[in-house]
Amino acid sequence: MTFWKEVEDMNNFAFHVPTDIRFGRDQIQCLPEELGKLGKKILLVYGGGSIRKTGLYDRIRSLLQDFEVYELPGIEPNPKLSSVEKGREICREKKIDAILAVGGGSVIDASKHIAAAACYEGAPWDLVLDRSLVKDALPVAVVLTICATGSEMNSGAVITNENTSEKLEINTPLLYPRLSICDPTYLYTLPAKQTAAGCVDILSHAMEQYFQPNDGAYITDALSEAVMKTVVRYAKKAMEEPEDYEARSNLMWASTIGLNHLLTVGKGGAWSVHPMEHVVSAFYDITHGVGLAILTPAWMEYVLSEGTAHRFARFAREVFGVTEPDDMRAACLSVEKVRDFNRSLGMPEHLLEAGVPDDRLEEMASEAVRTSGLSTRAYVKLGKEDVLKIFASCR
Repeated sequence: MTFWKEVEDMNNFAFHVPTDIRFGRDQIQCLPEELGKLGKKILLVYGGGSIRKTGLYDRIRSLLQDFEVYELPGIEPNPKLSSVEKGREICREKKIDAILAVGGGSVIDASKHIAAAACYEGAPWDLVLDRSLVKDALPVAVVLTICATGSEMNSGAVITNENTSEKLEINTPLLYPRLSICDPTYLYTLPAKQTAAGCVDILSHAMEQYFQPNDGAYITDALSEAVMKTVVRYAKKAMEEPEDYEARSNLMWASTIGLNHLLTVGKGGAWSVHPMEHVVSAFYDITHGVGLAILTPAWMEYVLSEGTAHRFARFAREVFGVTEPDDMRAACLSVEKVRDFNRSLGMPEHLLEAGVPDDRLEEMASEAVRTSGLSTRAYVKLGKEDVLKIFASCR
């Protein structure tokens, strides 16, 4: 375990997000006009039956009555390569012009990979292993129904290869959604557990970008703190009062700006907790937010030291209102504050509670380090033994 402290100045960066965001009540009315700019043959991608139960499916089909619409339902919570392959075949057979993703991050991520795979002659997994192979992609539009991943306004997509138990990201500017409709009222019917898991994910995204080697991007860190405070303020309220528009709208926008690259400009480095969680959910298919809730406090506790205490103390004070003047004591309180937050949302604290046994921890630790920058570019560099200790502390 090595604390990486190499630079102070704000890094150079390029920032360009081409997604057209339509935020607010009933913005879906623009769908026919805006989608029509992309083509008339549409692949409608969605998950389970929730959009049918809420009436959103019927609304969309009515709006798209002048379009030629094909469907790919059943996208998994951790979207699988096999679903991408099915979508690609539909796109090729029906000569699809554009993809409409209706759902949360899983549906959007699958749609992005399908969009790239439809324009590639080789195996879709090739594009995950070598992003430079993505030369073109079908346009993707989004109707967001779950706020968590920020995939509605970024260029990344995380896919699980069920044959190899790998959960990896494809990322290229060609995969930015062209249009994202973000209506907070679509969150009203979310089960409390999904709201909780989504809020943990939003918080984690901001934390991953906040805990980076570079401390010189003060404005970026301040924006991250605002996003994190928003999640802490509204998460429980959204669970207890599902139709509270103020809570839902603030959380939805926090999710979007939490991972549209705004919170990482001027900084840099590898993420820490997500690579570990991706391995866990690839092996055992658990809910992403649940895995993050279990692993985040354990990671914080493990990397807390004299070298990192100042950053954790700032996090405690700015996000949770801790008033303790001593940095180390405030830093220790930050771990407890995150644990308390997760408990307030009903999140599990141990891997066994989430159905993850302890017989493959070493294998998962190796895979987490192999498939990420944990050992070379993370806030605190972690090797296999470090990750194994973190996993073991979560049993």
